[in-house]
Amino acid sequence: MTLAERNLKHNWHPYTQHKTAQRPIAIVKGEGALLWDEDGKEYIDAIASWWVNPYGHSNPVIANAIYKQLTTLEHVLFGGFTHEPAVELSEQLIAVLPANQNKLFYSDNGSTAVEIAIKVAMQYFFNNGIKKTKIIAFEDAFHGDTFGAMAASGISFFTEAFKDSLIEVVRIPVPTPGNEQATLEALNYHTASQECAAFIFEPLVLGAAGMVMYQPEILNELISICKKNQVFTIADEVMTGFGKTGKNFACDYLTAMPDMMCISKALTGGAIPMAITSFTQELFDGFYDDDINKALFHGHTFTANPTGCAAALASLQLLQSTEMKANIARVHERHLEFEERIKNNPKVKTTRVLGVIFALEIVTNSAESYYGTVRNKLYNFFIENGVILRPVGNIVYILPPYIISDSQLSKIYELIERALYDLEF
Repeated sequence: MTLAERNLKHNWHPYTQHKTAQRPIAIVKGEGALLWDEDGKEYIDAIASWWVNPYGHSNPVIANAIYKQLTTLEHVLFGGFTHEPAVELSEQLIAVLPANQNKLFYSDNGSTAVEIAIKVAMQYFFNNGIKKTKIIAFEDAFHGDTFGAMAASGISFFTEAFKDSLIEVVRIPVPTPGNEQATLEALNYHTASQECAAFIFEPLVLGAAGMVMYQPEILNELISICKKNQVFTIADEVMTGFGKTGKNFACDYLTAMPDMMCISKALTGGAIPMAITSFTQELFDGFYDDDINKALFHGHTFTANPTGCAAALASLQLLQSTEMKANIARVHERHLEFEERIKNNPKVKTTRVLGVIFALEIVTNSAESYYGTVRNKLYNFFIENGVILRPVGNIVYILPPYIISDSQLSKIYELIERALYDLEF
């Protein structure tokens, strides 16, 4: 029995209708930007395995850091204890995060990082005798699958079964070019109501919506409106963080800083599940009290896991290296060259590039659902030809490991062009 066949006996996969889905591919090895399945077929991982592996698979720097930590201290509870990797990671992260961030709370994935931010925003006001029970989020946002994060997410079919069990969220339009005024008016209206504790957003790029992009100038205005009306701002940098946009964080493009940031995915280079929610000193001080009931009663078993912290420290070292910065710039330039070549193709509706992120929208004859026919046709075509791309409806995006070679990038670009030529949409 093959590994793929054994897998189906007991494993339940994410975002999968098992009755109709194809059998998952059994991967046995990864190195750099490549993965190999159990039959020896090679794949280029053009999306860094859901955006977590910017430094490539089986990266020796991260692997060695993990090994060294495992031989010293693999885990200790963070309730009432601390350890060197967590202290050092906090010092190094605070040095690269926006200047107003001063406190870190550790968890284990992007959804929990968001969950913590939402809870902190609401409890801050509760601790001060103020009732604010709503949050503000963009239409088509995605912030995760736990209940608070799911409530903030705007992709309806992900949340339809739970819509009557979620915290109340008010939606505002995404401020894409031409839409800015509508967004400003909506945010002004909702923040003036005094019912909203926080505004959560994916800065500059909405990933799961299809790499939808907007400008930093409008986000500066939105953050300023929130500050004026005493609504906290939460930057969900789970996808955009650690170099994806060409800077360490998407918030580095801003002049107005968020009150909280959520980071995960590339935090450990894909090696170990880990997340961090960062806060201003003001937010922390809202819980600092003689009254025990004003503490943040939230925690995770693996909070600040030493091995995860060691992986994150190694990842930060890689991100800040001259070689990795050059790789990010190189991938960005290659994307721009490809955009120039492909944007006038009659089957291409729009293109966009930011940092190592490239996206194009394909012209289709009808509205295309998230997991519709066009998406499945494209996905299967790419897999058959040895490239892992996961289109969002009719939007194809590339978000590769930074260490991807020029020849591997060329193969991805050429395959997308072939798909436009060979497939009917």
